[in-house]
Amino acid sequence: MNSQIIDAIKNKKILELRYHGFNRIVEPHAYGRDKDGDEILRCFQKAGGSESGESTGWKLLKVRDIYSIVMLMDKDFTTRSGYKKNDSKMTIIFEQI
Repeated sequence: MNSQIIDAIKNKKILELRYHGFNRIVEPHAYGRDKDGDEILRCFQKAGGSESGESTGWKLLKVRDIYSIVMLMDKDFTTRSGYKKNDSKMTIIFEQI
């Protein structure tokens, strides 16, 4: 379990991370495990790259593929429109907004 992700969700802090070779700026909304036991992060990506070419929007990231995480202490966010609590992709939820 990643305590930085949990802290960022609890405190609504933006994360800067590296995922699949791209830097991304994300608003973390939920963190848990999927049906296969993988840790996953539901987030809204505000900026950065993506394999799909979509630089903004809702993303579901596998935590094991995150190379680095930095919490941006001076960057807060509010719960994003379209967020659904109790994410159906998560069988276990560690933390959520």
